[in-house]
This record gives sequence, C-alpha cells and structure tokens, in this order.
Amino acid sequence: MHPPEPERAAELRARFAEEARAERPDLSVLCLLIGAVADGALDERGMDEAQIALDRLAGELPHRPGGPADWAEALATRLGGREGFRGSGPDYELLDSSLLHRVLRRRTGLPILLSVVWLEVARRAGGQVYGVALPGHFVVGFGRPPGPGVAEAGEQVLADPFDGGRVLTRGEAGLLVAGATGEPLDPSMLAPADPRDLVLRILNNIRAWAAAHPEHADVALWALELSLLLPSHPANLRYERARLLVRRGDFLTGAREMDAYAEVVEAVDEEAAAKVRREARAARALLN
Repeated sequence: MHPPEPERAAELRARFAEEARAERPDLSVLCLLIGAVADGALDERGMDEAQIALDRLAGELPHRPGGPADWAEALATRLGGREGFRGSGPDYELLDSSLLHRVLRRRTGLPILLSVVWLEVARRAGGQVYGVALPGHFVVGFGRPPGPGVAEAGEQVLADPFDGGRVLTRGEAGLLVAGATGEPLDPSMLAPADPRDLVLRILNNIRAWAAAHPEHADVALWALELSLLLPSHPANLRYERARLLVRRGDFLTGAREMDAYAEVVEAVDEEAAAKVRREARAARALLN
C-alpha cells in the first residue's frame, strides 16, 4: 500500500474537511476518504465501486423486514451469513481492518468498520439504525434508542457485527463493557454515536496501529492531520502531532506547533505549558 501523490492527498484532505463540517456528514464518504488517504490505489472509480457494493447489499435485504429485531436478523442473515462479514483476532493487527474499501473486499475488519458496513447497508434500505460506541467494542443499534419518553422494553436491539451480527442482550452488552473498563453498563453508553465521533474513533484506531509499527510514522501523521480537521477533537492531538513532527526530523515546524499548543493550555495549566515550551526549545536546539 502506497500513499497518494501530494496533490491528490491535499485534495482528499480538503474534501474530508468539507464533508466533516456538513450538517449531515456522510459516514461512508468520510470512511472512503480515509481509505484514499491511506491507499494511493483507491481512486475515484474505486470509491464509486465501494458505494455501489453497499447499494447492492442494501438492495438484497428483504423489503422493510419489520421491527428492530427483524432488521437485526435480516442484516445478520445477509451480511454475517450469506456474505460472510465478521471479525477475528488477527484483524486487530492489520491496517486494512480500519479501511472501508478493504473491509468490503476482505469481508472482515475491526468491530467499528464492520459496524459501518451494517449501518450503511441498513440506512440505504430504510432501517432505523445507529452506531453504539460501547467502551472497547463498537456495536449497532436498531429501533428507538433509550432516552426521555422511551421506556418500553424491546424498543432497542443491539447487534454485534464483529460476531456476524449476533443480537446482544443487555447482560451481554454489560459484559463487554465490564471486560473493557471494569465498570457496569451505563444507559448513556447505549445512545447513538455521532458520525464524526465514529470517524474520530476510527482514526484513533489507525493511530494505535501506527504506534505499534514505528516504521509507519507517516500513517500516524496523516491520521492525526485528518483528526484535526474534524470540527471537534481533543486539543492534545495538536501536541501529539508536534512531537511526531520532531521525531520525524521536522524540528522547526514541530517546535512552532508546541509553542502554539502551550498558548492554548497555559490558561488552565501553566506548569504543563512551561514543560511544552521547554520541549519546543529542545527541538529548536537540534537544528544547531
């Protein structure tokens, strides 16, 4: 896998920023733009083919299956069963598992990317579906999410695309949360995930993969740069990018970004700001 040419990469970043700031961002478009930044072989035709593949899968679902449980069963039968979409342990070791176009070809990936497939197929078919960002394991919800005025049992059905779309009971969802955090399931964890938060989580996974593969610092850099284009993102990503630039030998740019970050944090933590400024001076000293 090779990155796109600089001009193409700049165009993709601009399109990603524009889509991320749309009133209703298109999740599949954002994910495919991430894939195009990662994989220079993914051109416009390839992105169109991925969208067509999602359309085809949606067209093969039963027409309006019924209630939330029926939708979950229909997706599991088609995607998890006939199409063979599901995950496995080795998927966590591969960058491909975080790229939508590769997941569509390989029929496997991380829980969050398989959830994107479920979400996009169900959405195209008219289902009431949304992502549910459980700590450590992303799943999909069908029906009305919990909230004010939604108290009846059975109105929300959870499915785990990583396990072929298996329907989860609340107890099983609680076990997933407990395994990841040691804490019980909080009802707020079952709320629909914003598409931009979902995309940030995908980029976080890519950064985690790159951290485990130091020879791919370029991947960490573009994942950080895309994260910073999202309307809402953790402020410390700017600091992380600055440190990565220094490690890659771009001492001056990294030092400038450290100083800019120090200005942001100084109002709430003067000691942290001073530490960052010392790092900036040390980075500039490497130029001598």
